[in-house]
Amino acid sequence: MDLRQLPALNAIKAFEAAARHESFSRAADELFVTHGAVSHQIRALEEELGVRLFARDGKRVQLTDVGRRYATQIRSALTAIADATRQIRAGDRERRLVVSMLTSFAARWVTPRLGSFIEANPQWDLELLSTNALTDFARDDVDVAIRFGFGRYPGLHVELLLEEIFFPACSPNFNGGNLPKTPADLASVPLLRSDDELWRPWFDAAGLNEWPEPKRGVLYQDSSNLLQAAIDGQGVALTRRSLAMHEIAAGRLVRLFDVDGPSPWQYYFICAPQMLETARVQAFRSWVFDEVARFRLLFERACSERPGTSRTADTLHVQP
Repeated sequence: MDLRQLPALNAIKAFEAAARHESFSRAADELFVTHGAVSHQIRALEEELGVRLFARDGKRVQLTDVGRRYATQIRSALTAIADATRQIRAGDRERRLVVSMLTSFAARWVTPRLGSFIEANPQWDLELLSTNALTDFARDDVDVAIRFGFGRYPGLHVELLLEEIFFPACSPNFNGGNLPKTPADLASVPLLRSDDELWRPWFDAAGLNEWPEPKRGVLYQDSSNLLQAAIDGQGVALTRRSLAMHEIAAGRLVRLFDVDGPSPWQYYFICAPQMLETARVQAFRSWVFDEVARFRLLFERACSERPGTSRTADTLHVQP
């Protein structure tokens, strides 16, 4: 067998999809490419084989007799390849734990704590997917998702993991260390903005009912980048408790004032019902809820040791 005589795999995949749908457009949608790319691949395949696989009538295409026979054989070959690949992957899939979550939450909350899970559970190969896209458990190869939302996920196992609040924070060195002392002092400093953390509800909670949502300055699409800008002294950021407390405990950020802003969204632990009893999901669930309990203690200590003032690493003696 001379494998050098095989056509390009992309051309074979394009032909199989187009033959199955008898449509270049639907094949393109399935393969996430353009209609032109599918058409080009199939023309190149026809030229290589020296036969016409499709009869073309304007925008309509129809398999020729040769094309129909070839499609049946190609489909069987691709199915065999897919089955072989699935069997190989199944060998280690039971050891893989795939967890999906928001990029900002993964970077600022999970990653600093993850070493304890890996140390306690060496039998699981953890794969952390940092993405803002919602998980489709029927399609995506994901065991668990942690999502920041309203908690309405029909057909799935859903548990409230962590309540969220918002508050202003900045670098301890911001403005030469001359930090705002009252909410009204924010009128004279740069307020950092993002799509997720809106200042308007916090203004209301602080009694600044006439203040509008800030319209000027950089708009950060990612909350982790917003937090980094605050750490770098670029201004005052309205931060999520979950993302900011690690930086506050380490002394890189200072919480301003003692006013919490409400959050319409909370963090939820989500998985398919049939996955809940698997050992790897149970291990992760136990770990993450324990970490949330420790996190709450950290926050309570930060709020009670010196009420009404900011916290730094000098006043916090709890490891985040």
